Amino acid sequence: MAVFSVMYRSDVLKRDIPFKAYLPVDYPVEYHSVKTEKYRTLYFLHGLNYNCEAWLKETRIDRLARDLNLAVIFPDGENSFYVEGLGPNSDYGALISEELVTFTRTVFPLSQKREDTFIGGFSMGGFGALRNGLNYADTFSKILAFSSAIHMFEFEPGDPNRAITCNEDLVFGSYEQAKSTTKNPAVCLKELSNAVEEGTAVYPEIYMICGKQDGLLAANRSFRDKLLEAGAPLRYEEYEGIHSHDFVSEHLNGGLAWLMDKE
Repeated sequence: MAVFSVMYRSDVLKRDIPFKAYLPVDYPVEYHSVKTEKYRTLYFLHGLNYNCEAWLKETRIDRLARDLNLAVIFPDGENSFYVEGLGPNSDYGALISEELVTFTRTVFPLSQKREDTFIGGFSMGGFGALRNGLNYADTFSKILAFSSAIHMFEFEPGDPNRAITCNEDLVFGSYEQAKSTTKNPAVCLKELSNAVEEGTAVYPEIYMICGKQDGLLAANRSFRDKLLEAGAPLRYEEYEGIHSHDFVSEHLNGGLAWLMDKE
């Protein structure tokens, strides 16, 4: 496999930022006939307390992506939830969805077409995939969200389903202030829905997967209902399982095949 470890200077964050990239350039001979000049690409976001190495360590994403001829970019989002933080130079949404997309397309042979560009993630990364996939719908054509940590805005403070356990509010600020901003995926959905009605935008296709024993199940169901009400193209599935990379690994092949229209 060909895995690249990259450190580059981010204009958005004003510091050096790492990421990893997998490109299926080491295809066996029997696959050469299906290689493309520019790779379809997944920007795959890690969960809370992980980093850009998580997916390659915790799953078989490299082999699965190789078989599908899919390039995968693994950003390092720290614990940002992939939104703009409270301090300066902290807009991880712009970092992932604008700057990193532009940079990686310049450095690697990646397709610049919206229909070839996807975003996905697990837990915090699932939140980031939904939020940024909707907020930057002109960039991403598909969203793959596993066990999304979508709980911050789906329930009011004090509701046990909100389940704030990792100082999420230190990223988002006060609930009352943040809930009406584009930090809230529901706001991104509403704004996109308005643009779709006006004919100036199209929805990305969305695939949400969550475990039936996952503590975030109620939040995922709640956001599912918002997507369905808006008329967004949604595939939603629940399976037996808890909040873990093992659960993701069980369903990763199917999710990637969906991205690549290989089901």
